Amino acid sequence: MHTIYVGDKPIILTTKIEKETDFKSFLLKTVNIGKVIKLLNKTDIKAVHLIHKNEEKLLKRFLKLLPNVVAGGGKVYNNNNETLFIYRNDKWDLPKGKAEKKETIEETAIREVEEETGVKNLKISKPLPTTYHIFKRNGKHKIKVTYWFEMTTDFDGKLLPEENEGITKVEWLNEKASQEALDNSYANIRVLV
Repeated sequence: MHTIYVGDKPIILTTKIEKETDFKSFLLKTVNIGKVIKLLNKTDIKAVHLIHKNEEKLLKRFLKLLPNVVAGGGKVYNNNNETLFIYRNDKWDLPKGKAEKKETIEETAIREVEEETGVKNLKISKPLPTTYHIFKRNGKHKIKVTYWFEMTTDFDGKLLPEENEGITKVEWLNEKASQEALDNSYANIRVLV
């Protein structure tokens, strides 16, 4: 099973056929993804299930429905066990960004965290779950595939929000503040924190 978010509503890729309650089901093979996105954005339906008989082909087939944007990002801890958050578009988020040519996804994640926050001396400790969400840019829908990494740093310098990327704040948040930030964040970020 895989989950792709449209805003805070999930598209669930599954092999199971269930009785519809607060969700709608479609066959992945014949689905009109534009109609699914509209359904999630314009109605009070809670989720969409896209069904395919082969578990291994679910994600691969889904990713062919729209252009993909590959990104890398980090859930960064400092020496006080605080988590690094950015504030952009009136929501708390984790730093991430688009991969560049000839760059490994780990290099992308570290570069993006540094650029968006000013934090240096980043070390990847482990990979985290990959997240998927659908967004609209220049009138076209795309799927952002974000590879996340847990990172640590001993950096204690000034945090520098990348303002030309719309980031207005960068903060280290303790566990309690992190949980509060998640109330005003994205569903795919809540999965990671």
